[in-house]
Amino acid sequence: MSSQATHARRSQAPARRALGPARAGHGFVAAYTVLLIAFGIVPTGYAVYFAFTNAGGRFTGLSNFSTALDDFRFGPAVGHVAFYLLCWLVSLVVFVVGLALLLHRMAAGGVSRVLRFLYYVPGALAGAASVMVWLFVLDPTVSPAAFLLRGLGYHTFGQVIAPGHLPILFTLVAFWTGAGGWIVVMYGALNNISPDVLEAARIDGAGAWQTAWRIQIPLLRKWIVYMVILAFAGGTQLFVEPQLLSQASVGVAGRDYSLNQLAYDFAFQNNDVNTAAAISVELLLVGLVVAGVFVARSGFFDAD
Repeated sequence: MSSQATHARRSQAPARRALGPARAGHGFVAAYTVLLIAFGIVPTGYAVYFAFTNAGGRFTGLSNFSTALDDFRFGPAVGHVAFYLLCWLVSLVVFVVGLALLLHRMAAGGVSRVLRFLYYVPGALAGAASVMVWLFVLDPTVSPAAFLLRGLGYHTFGQVIAPGHLPILFTLVAFWTGAGGWIVVMYGALNNISPDVLEAARIDGAGAWQTAWRIQIPLLRKWIVYMVILAFAGGTQLFVEPQLLSQASVGVAGRDYSLNQLAYDFAFQNNDVNTAAAISVELLLVGLVVAGVFVARSGFFDAD
């Protein structure tokens, strides 16, 4: 009996050791789940509740959505955000993938490590801090790039931040703060491509461009889709950049440039939280629909 008990204890020991990492994983997931519920699901449900009720808590159907759509500022705000998203997503895909491929070809030297660090540094700044930095960069009177701005014919801050320039300026700010992290992600994904595949392409006579276009970029497809989905969701939430620029320019940029600014104005200027919630729910639905389309059309969850 003693030998059988000893054998049983020995057989149970590996099982207990195997359960250790599983319990740790469950602990991490549980902590994330609590935060997701507290700061994701509950606020979303609260916004949905406000979007379909009035100030007294009575169900009003789609009246709050109609109020938002009928506002004269809603259409221009949609146009502003749509054009910004076009500039932002195109620049993100083209330059992030291009710079990641360039870094991958330079991987043998120390220059690649230095560049990866430099790309990632701006991402350490909070959104508001990044905008403040760019306010100085874009002012010809104090900018370190004043010679460039004057060379382009801009001599005052107001000329630089003219309404027609805002989508490009917001794209520059967003790319400067957010692209570095994605470059590092794409670089890591490129490192996961089998060297044998790249070597076979080289033996077959494929040059750098053909290898990138026909092998590396197709293998990055899911990562690119993932980046576009998150960038689209973040881009629809455009708020900090136009809000701070509006305050710095004394209204030149406008405080209702984006949909989030319009929602903020409804909530805190018009004291209409319900219409503000309706705009937020509309943005959520647009983000979910676009994400669903990208996932379905790209085969995001298909096995390679």
